[in-house]
Amino acid sequence: MVTAAALAHVNRLPVLLVPGDVFANRRPDPVLQQIEDFDDGTVSANDCFRPVSRYFDRITRPEQLLTALPRAMQVMTDPANCGPVTLAFCQDVQAEGYDWPEAFFTPKIWRIRRPVPDAFEIAEVITAIKSAKAPVIVAGGGVIYSGAETALLDFARKHRIPVVETQAGKSALDWAEPLNFGAIGVTGTDAANAVAARADVVIGIGTRFQDFTTASWSGFSNPERRLISINVTGYDAAKHGAMPLVSDARVAIARIAAALGDQVFPEPDAALREDWYARADAVLAAPNHDGLPSDAQVIGAVQRQALPATVVMCAAGTMPGSLHTLWRAHAGGYHMEYGYSCMGYEIAGAMGIKMARPDADVVCMLGDGSYMMANSELATAVMLGLPFTIVLTDNRGYGCINRLQQGTGGEAFNNLYASSNVATQPEIDFVGHARAMGAHAEKAGSIAELEAAIAAARTRPAPSVIVIDTEAVTGTGIGGAWWDVAVPEVGTTEKLRAARAEYETRTARQRLVN
Repeated sequence: MVTAAALAHVNRLPVLLVPGDVFANRRPDPVLQQIEDFDDGTVSANDCFRPVSRYFDRITRPEQLLTALPRAMQVMTDPANCGPVTLAFCQDVQAEGYDWPEAFFTPKIWRIRRPVPDAFEIAEVITAIKSAKAPVIVAGGGVIYSGAETALLDFARKHRIPVVETQAGKSALDWAEPLNFGAIGVTGTDAANAVAARADVVIGIGTRFQDFTTASWSGFSNPERRLISINVTGYDAAKHGAMPLVSDARVAIARIAAALGDQVFPEPDAALREDWYARADAVLAAPNHDGLPSDAQVIGAVQRQALPATVVMCAAGTMPGSLHTLWRAHAGGYHMEYGYSCMGYEIAGAMGIKMARPDADVVCMLGDGSYMMANSELATAVMLGLPFTIVLTDNRGYGCINRLQQGTGGEAFNNLYASSNVATQPEIDFVGHARAMGAHAEKAGSIAELEAAIAAARTRPAPSVIVIDTEAVTGTGIGGAWWDVAVPEVGTTEKLRAARAEYETRTARQRLVN
């Protein structure tokens, strides 16, 4: 006889096991029951995990785990519907014994399925690609999830098709690969966006073709363009009238490559790529702005200290867009949570990457706003002895939203501390706070000091936090494309009227259907 809690521990399940908090017993107080009734009859604080869980189950009897645990693993290994799992335990159930079937403990390998293409869909896609004059591949996160990086590289080289990368797909190919034209879309490179604008056939592999990737559907501007979307989910494959191919990325690439044979497309314009990197070099090494470095300069410092094993990661604010635009990622050296722009994900994410890839040199880039959202995992990383480097840029507020606010015709208000209506301007000692949680922490007074601190951090057996003051006004200065952020139709300032006029001009160029 073992308890439910012990079973979960023995199996080292990668699921969120949440103790019951409102209902200490399975039979709740009748008054509480009336207050807390919900669709399944019980609601507790654990239910806050429902919206962010692909599978949620409340365990009220130990034997429920006989079905709940296999379902959890099924969800987490489903190529189309994978996601977080929450099993919420009532407190008394955790202590209950149960005579578990011995067969339940037999080790099992859960394999991720590789859906094969429909015969009609792939025939249509192959015909479209064969007729292309200037195709481009948009590599999304599905390439990495499928483990299709090598297949993509071989395919692009064999048929001479340029590749551009989404946030999730960045580092599917090494930045130095001549056919890799870099990031695409709102936070893209000029080279990638130029290639995308010229393309007559856009081959999306494992991408959702979302707002940032498509420059709010103004980026693929060739009047004759056709979209092909290779995706494991039918919903994403058919977005915006694309020619769908529901399939695993690696399987689809192999099938298409076999059908194309030795067909080679015209050489992409290498000058676009060369010019981009020349201008990016200048931005990464630019002088300080008003006495403080920009985010781009900080990225330049980290880049110069990066190793082939470096994995740079981030989540929200200014830094993800700047990294997507400017960072030169080695294959597998980039990790970004940008689907929901989750402020506070960074430190927990860096810790997870280091646990999954112990040999990687993990560099976590985050701003002061994100650090304030969630930082307690730093103490956990110290306790576990997980060494990684945190580069914390302090621009004294939320610089990304401040720039967006002004870029859409507004004035600076309530995003930077200096423009907030507060009685006392905050003076947050990030170095002191990180030290209090056990990390090595220091303040870099210059870009040169930052580079030295990054190099030294690799010698420590625990997390290192390097804080550097940055300015909040300057963006990357190069790259990028339009983003559909609505501007008020009416207003009293000339700044707002000009922003509205520009907005209307841009929206007129959108092409929302293939």
